[in-house]
Amino acid sequence: MLKGKIVFEEHIAIEETLGRAKAFAGDSGHWEDFSKSILDIGEQRIELMDKNGIDFSILSNNSPGIQGLVDKEEAILISKKANDKMAEAVAKYPNRYGAFAALPMQDPDSASMELTRCIKDLGFYGALVNSFTQKNIEKSAIYYDIPEYRSFWATVSELNVPFYLHPRMQLESYAPIYDGHPWLKSAPWGFAVDTSIHALRMCGSGMFEDFPNLKIILGHLGEHIPYDLWRIDARMKFSPRGYRGNRPLGEYFLNNFLVTTSGNFNDPAFKCCLDVLGVDKIFFSTDYPFENMEDACYWFDNTQVIDENERLKIGRTNAIDLFNLNFLNE
Repeated sequence: MLKGKIVFEEHIAIEETLGRAKAFAGDSGHWEDFSKSILDIGEQRIELMDKNGIDFSILSNNSPGIQGLVDKEEAILISKKANDKMAEAVAKYPNRYGAFAALPMQDPDSASMELTRCIKDLGFYGALVNSFTQKNIEKSAIYYDIPEYRSFWATVSELNVPFYLHPRMQLESYAPIYDGHPWLKSAPWGFAVDTSIHALRMCGSGMFEDFPNLKIILGHLGEHIPYDLWRIDARMKFSPRGYRGNRPLGEYFLNNFLVTTSGNFNDPAFKCCLDVLGVDKIFFSTDYPFENMEDACYWFDNTQVIDENERLKIGRTNAIDLFNLNFLNE
């Protein structure tokens, strides 16, 4: 077992965001146990971390969380409450927990202000946002590549912190292709489809020309993109079809995106990511409690796709470098 692992797609909920997570449990029968696990940010979670060789966990609010609130003022209020709750856990266990900011993306200026507060006042390590945001009406989906969010990205760039783009359940009104097949909308398929499109929109929006230092993190071994990156560039070279980037899309992805192993503990997919991205841009994470922490760690500790030096980089030292966690080596 690799000791001292660092993970950072690790979810918590507060009472105001817990209910919307129930859809992820589906008909599994595990809602009661799941709800207890995602509300816990104390000794129970730390005991599980210790059992599996995890030294440090960066917490984030559950999906869809703040992004599922249609009222802007409610989103601002609940995001602050979620962040303050995580800050309490970090203050109590500073050597075991860090946090990503939950943000009210319903309003770019408010999101910028809350991110700044979390980084400068609370010592957070970046932000995790659950894909698109609803605003004003339930049947709405706002993606962050549009010009209205350039001021927000300027703040992220100035603060120089990573932004984790995490999936959420697709809206029925935006996904008629899933009619009659509700199982497709969530983690088995729809999560990656929606989040990968969001990421590709970012690559084609020009935002990485404006802010070349942005670092966007994707979970689940890159939401299918590494596997398809060559084909995306090849077909767009043949016919750009309105693509607005100044460089091939693949260059933006390779320059500005990082990926974690969260929720995708599969050797062939892992090897593909290593071949496409390289060991320096891949990070271990578990996706707890949406995934079993023991399963994630057993796979990572035993996979033969990597050697022991690569295991140490992906499991620990890459994260220390990205988040400046040198205090963990003291």
